[in-house]
Amino acid sequence: MTNRLASAQSLYLRKHADNPIDWWSWCDEALTTAVEQNKPIFLSIGYSSCHWCTVMEGEAFSDLEIAEYMNGNFLPIKVDREERPDIDSIYMQSLQMMSGQGGWPLNVFLSPDDLVPFYAGTYFPVQERYGRPGFLQVLKAIRHYYDTEKQDLQKRKAIILESLLTSAALQTEATSEAEDNQFIREGWETFTRIITPNQQGNSFPMIPYAQMALQGIRFGFTQNGKQICSQRGLDLALGGIFDHVAGGFHRYTVDSTWTVPHFEKMLYDNGQIVEYLANLWSAGVEEPAFERAIAKTVEWLQREMTAPQGYFYAAQDADSFIKNPSEEKGTQEHSEPEEGAFYAWSYNELEQLLTSEELTQLQQNFTVSKNGNFENQNVLQRVNSEKLSDSVEAILEKLFIARYGENSSAIDTFPPARNNQEAKSYNWQGRIPPVTDTKMIVAWNSLMISGLARAYAVFSRSQYLELATKATKFILDNQFVDGRFHRLNYEGKPSVLAQSEDYALFIKALLDLHQASLKTENQADFWLEKAISLQDEFNEYLWSVELGGYFNTASNASQELIVRERSYIDNATPAANGIALSNLVRLTLVTDNLRYLDLAEQGLQAFRSVMNSSPQACPSLFVAFDWYRNCTLIRTVKDQCKILLSKFLPVAAFVEVSDLPQNSIGLVCQGLKCLAPAENEEKLLQQVVSSYIRGM
Repeated sequence: MTNRLASAQSLYLRKHADNPIDWWSWCDEALTTAVEQNKPIFLSIGYSSCHWCTVMEGEAFSDLEIAEYMNGNFLPIKVDREERPDIDSIYMQSLQMMSGQGGWPLNVFLSPDDLVPFYAGTYFPVQERYGRPGFLQVLKAIRHYYDTEKQDLQKRKAIILESLLTSAALQTEATSEAEDNQFIREGWETFTRIITPNQQGNSFPMIPYAQMALQGIRFGFTQNGKQICSQRGLDLALGGIFDHVAGGFHRYTVDSTWTVPHFEKMLYDNGQIVEYLANLWSAGVEEPAFERAIAKTVEWLQREMTAPQGYFYAAQDADSFIKNPSEEKGTQEHSEPEEGAFYAWSYNELEQLLTSEELTQLQQNFTVSKNGNFENQNVLQRVNSEKLSDSVEAILEKLFIARYGENSSAIDTFPPARNNQEAKSYNWQGRIPPVTDTKMIVAWNSLMISGLARAYAVFSRSQYLELATKATKFILDNQFVDGRFHRLNYEGKPSVLAQSEDYALFIKALLDLHQASLKTENQADFWLEKAISLQDEFNEYLWSVELGGYFNTASNASQELIVRERSYIDNATPAANGIALSNLVRLTLVTDNLRYLDLAEQGLQAFRSVMNSSPQACPSLFVAFDWYRNCTLIRTVKDQCKILLSKFLPVAAFVEVSDLPQNSIGLVCQGLKCLAPAENEEKLLQQVVSSYIRGM
């Protein structure tokens, strides 16, 4: 017997459709019912490829005793954080206030009358273990507290709500030029320190931090800044976080050596990493491993993550099923999916697939041993960054065939397993792949489009630009309903009004395409026109006139939220306001419209207090500040655009012109003033360099 979530569009919600818990989705009817029945709301937030979300679904949320108590005493609501990041942001902040840490699944208890949280946690086991109480024990204690401790409940909620409101309303600060110079230096040092290799803990890509650190190397603050940025790229391109057989980056590694990943593949990580590696290459760090990682990731993207309509899918799970011997006899018997089953290799398996000479060669290039590095299996990690030989690539192709059932050149499109049933029932020629969440998310597609656009600008591979163009045109053609931009698309149907990250990241993608397309003969003006139009809508519906910056959601789409937040904290994806303020400066440069610059200045003033107090939280705002302080416009002919676009010129924008002064090849403008015409490329580059470090 399924519950209400059986008809949900979200894969994550549908995964809970067979739970005995009487789940609601987040809607007016659910909120009203909670008030009418005086039931505290149990709000559970997660996403489809979240491992511990999957574990809790199969344990506590499938337990009949827990479900009976939950249904009788709470109003249970499920939310996909990828559908509603605005809801997730508010209640994740609440969890961090209460416990000092966050994560998913995010489980929060809300008072039904005002939706203010009063208790929160992450994973709860069925029985007490891992130092965590059993879930039924938690539910009974929470319900008892809600019924008997009304005075303490009100005090607790008041403190939490005040903290949320205070966090949402930042103080505006004015500063001097000298303070600004020191400010950007301290920010750069903070982000460089954060990405410096350490010897403990998990390893995350943290691309917003790496990007600001890379932008800062031009200032020459320290001798090793470029080395640290390069090492981050090498860790990504050589480590087990990268799928060396078939391309694509996993979410993070569970160690400090970048060896064993948490195996889910997220579109947003891959888009950011592709852009970062392309930027490293353009900055002169021309490691062959970077070029290969980008190319293989694009192959994975095209093969497994691109819909027939041209947009990109959201994610692939960490877990997958293992084929059992009984399947050969015509039966389908599967245990629970196992993490990393699609990607890791036992030593015995490698011995069977490869000749002894090939296995030796593989061991010379990758970490491979009899005992393995992950549950007696091997996750491949490279031992050097040199170009792989043809013979090693041929060995990796054998592993590809073992995994997919065919060689890579024969697979243009690998069909996604859209749910566990499809994964178990399809006649896969190789291993059973993980489930793919096939929804289209504008913000995440935008990150991939930006990565592809930058990779095209650097490497001039037409395939990169073609993929980016198709995805962008799908969004432009399908994500506007009644004149309003929408965030999601399920099988051709747009859903959920766009949020600030969708606007900001898609405008960035359009601007990145505008710049990359200056290398070609068409469409640059088209992308800019669309960016300007979308920026107008963004300003109309989400700009905060009183506070500065952009709200996460429009006023007519946030009535049920207890606060209207303005996202400024970078997480796995860059914060909306950091990207949006950079966009405003870029639009100023390529349109000469100073209204954009006024908004950028207001926004930076609005967030200056948090940039001062918690710089480690907001690298994207520092990137925007760098754009504001050091923005540079290069007006030149197409041939020079083609040359200069492949170089790493942070905070610079290009405009193609044909009416330059006689005997000159370009004009460099520093913010609101222009330098003398440059007669040659060397002079042009000298002016650019002097321009984008003028703020120091």
